[in-house]
Amino acid sequence: MLFKQQAWLRQKLLVLGSLAVGSLLYLVARVGSLDRLQPICPIEGRFGARGQAEFPLRALQFKRGLLHEFRKGNASKDQVRLHDLVQQLPKAIIIGVRKGGTRALLEMLNLHPAVVKASQEIHFFDNDENYAKGIEWYRKKMPFSYPQQITIEKSPAYFITEEVPERIYKMNSSIKLLIIVREPTTRAISDYTQVLEGKERKNKTYYKFEKLAIDPNTCEVNTKYKAVRTSIYTKHLERWLKYFPIEQFHIVDGDRLITEPLPELQLVEKFLNLPPRISQYNLYFNATRGFYCLRFNIIFNKCLAGSKGRIHPEVDPSVITKLRKFFHPFNQKFYQITGRTLNWP
Repeated sequence: MLFKQQAWLRQKLLVLGSLAVGSLLYLVARVGSLDRLQPICPIEGRFGARGQAEFPLRALQFKRGLLHEFRKGNASKDQVRLHDLVQQLPKAIIIGVRKGGTRALLEMLNLHPAVVKASQEIHFFDNDENYAKGIEWYRKKMPFSYPQQITIEKSPAYFITEEVPERIYKMNSSIKLLIIVREPTTRAISDYTQVLEGKERKNKTYYKFEKLAIDPNTCEVNTKYKAVRTSIYTKHLERWLKYFPIEQFHIVDGDRLITEPLPELQLVEKFLNLPPRISQYNLYFNATRGFYCLRFNIIFNKCLAGSKGRIHPEVDPSVITKLRKFFHPFNQKFYQITGRTLNWP
């Protein structure tokens, strides 16, 4: 009899313990979803004037889970209509540059509750086959969002592809354009490293960086090498300026985004006329990875893929010196055009 009473008591305690743990998890989730948020989130500028285009920030925070279901295709048309969700053309595009930090910038901007990102690179404007499918095909590649949110996509090939500026202009002549750049020589080596890794994965051999970056016949910088050409930022920007005024561009310092991301993100918030919502709380340094990771709330954290931050091969110092000397006049012109001076050698 005593044994049965003890067993019954243990069972009751187990049930009560489960209820307590469940209640605690619920409270943690509630606190996490409301953390650092204010009741109203005004969107300023061309996305709506302050006090006129207000919407519950709590609803936008809720989209983290809800919109994930829509992206997976688990939503019916009735559910889409019920939540007033739409697929909008982007109001801002990260147009480049390759290996400048475009993925990191996109993921960090997605911390803002008024921003919704396209998860994949669409390659609409730089791919003739995709572009021929039309603007509605492009729109349907965008994520679901609330009408008051802004959609952002990134395709770094846009910056260097000749046809892209005119094509984007025809879609939206007032769109905001983000360019994230790194020190040109570092970016070129990073570009090479990514290609090298792909070759090694397929058991293929590849030239050393020095042999590609320096013309063996002239011993000068090889401007035919794509990694070098991409780092001549001013040449590509001048082509964009034929269609868009410089005020529609914002330059993000990709090197600073790695070491000190918050000030860079705050500048982007201001450029996009977004209320300041990204804080130091959202960014924490992961010593194991050596990079900042993202904190959406006390439950949901995210680090960039392991392929980010590859270790660069050693490069002959004389080649690095030659490249930096080559890029220097282009860098000075880039500073002059954009109005932003970066700490490049």
